[in-house]
This record gives sequence, structure tokens and C-alpha cells, in this order.
Amino acid sequence: MSAVLSDSHPAADLGAVKTRQQAAWSAGNYAVVGTTLQIVGETLCEALDLRAGARVLDVAAGNGNATLAAARRWCDVTSTDYVPALLEAGRARAQAEGHTICFQEADAENLPFPDASFDVVLSTFGVMFTPDQEQAARELARVCKPGGRIGLANWTPESFIGQLFKTIGKYIPPPPGVKSPASWGTKAALETLFGDAARAIHTATREFIFRYHSPAHWLEVFRTYYGPMHKTFGALDAGKQAAFTEELMALMVSRNRSGDGTLVLPSEYLEVVIERSR
Repeated sequence: MSAVLSDSHPAADLGAVKTRQQAAWSAGNYAVVGTTLQIVGETLCEALDLRAGARVLDVAAGNGNATLAAARRWCDVTSTDYVPALLEAGRARAQAEGHTICFQEADAENLPFPDASFDVVLSTFGVMFTPDQEQAARELARVCKPGGRIGLANWTPESFIGQLFKTIGKYIPPPPGVKSPASWGTKAALETLFGDAARAIHTATREFIFRYHSPAHWLEVFRTYYGPMHKTFGALDAGKQAAFTEELMALMVSRNRSGDGTLVLPSEYLEVVIERSR
């Protein structure tokens, strides 16, 4: 995961970027926000037509939305992330539901599994934020068995979250050479990333609806618990914090469809099912 959106430029220190990103996602408590996204993991598992007993890997799993969705379908699930606290949150959720799941700390760009280890590889709003996109795509394809499936849920460039990170980038410029995570929300970029490893790439445009008491409530929750927002506010002086807040509120108001003061805000994402080449 990451807090940067930018065009591609050469000579990025991707290792340093990853270190900063890991610190950002370790800040706050992403699980508070992540739990609200559960429906995306459920929908993705249905799009993949998961079968009981399938070996499933959830990459950059956060607090385990897709992990739990797969486990509820009696799959043999391994859940990975590079933030230990998020794995602990996922483990607690799994224990509460009585699922047996393997939780393992892992870097999406260097997965500690042999080739062709899994029938299905998943990632919801996770692997899209890796700084080395090509390497991450290679790893997803490598650990997926020939003829298996890779399922992704990725925010699109014009989505609310895509625009949120674009706004963050105005105040905290992204490092040069880091590609936009939102490119994973376009079929063209996915075709380039996966190339011959994909026999077919199926996409569908979906919406996740953020439902909060008000725009101000959303801002309070994200500023407190969502690592990239938490870090951004912490890096700005009072004047820039006020300007940043004003822009975020305007963005929410422009897309809020509640009509009653609460927040009902759609954010588009791309649901992806990749058929692995045999």
C-alpha cells in the first residue's frame, strides 16, 4: 500500500519509498477503516467463483477482508501483509469466526512462496500501492498456478479515493519515478503489467459507498486512523492543514448523494479477474 500518485519518472529509490509507505500504513489504525470495506472482498470472491478447498493467497491483505470472504467459502487461505498489526487484527477476526487461516508477514514484491503455490491469488486495494508495480505483478503471477486466477479490486484514477490521493499529492509531492497506483484501476495498465502471464483479463466497474454520519465524520475517522491521511496532516503546518481540509470537504460535498447531511459517497473501483496462462 502507498500514499502516492504520480506519473512515471526514471531513477526512483523504490526501496526507500517502500520504507516510507510501510511507516505510513503502520500509522493510525487502518483496520478501523478496512473493516468497512468488507463487501468488496465478498463481491470479489463471488466474481472469482471460488470453490471450497481452493488454495487462496491474499496479498497486502490489510485486516483480512478478502481473507475472511475466502475462508467463509471453505477455502484454504493464507493471508499476508507487511504491517504486523494488521495481520493481528485479521487473526482476531478469524478466531472470532472460528476460521483456521495462515497469517504470514510478507512483502508483495517478494512473496515467500514457491512457484504455482496457489489456485487463486487475491488483493483488495492492496497490491496496487506497491512502488515496484512490475515486480508485484510478476510475483502475483509467479505464485499462481497455471490456469489459476488472480482477483483484484483497485481504485480507478477518477474515483473518490483516486482524487483523494491526488489531493494529498498537492501537499506532499510524491517521489519522482513512482508510478500512479491508480493505473491498476485501468485495464490497459493491467494488460501491460501481466502481459503473457494472463490468458484473459476480465474487468467490471463497481462502486463502494462510503457511509458516514457526515463529511466531517469521515474526515475525523480518516485523519485519525487512515495511515496516509494521518501522516499527511502530521507533516503540514496549521495553514496547510486548513487548506487541505477545505479541499477534502469540497471534494466530498461535490460527490455526496445523501441529501440529508449524512455521507453517502460512491468511489469507483475496478473488479478484476485474471486467468493465468497455462
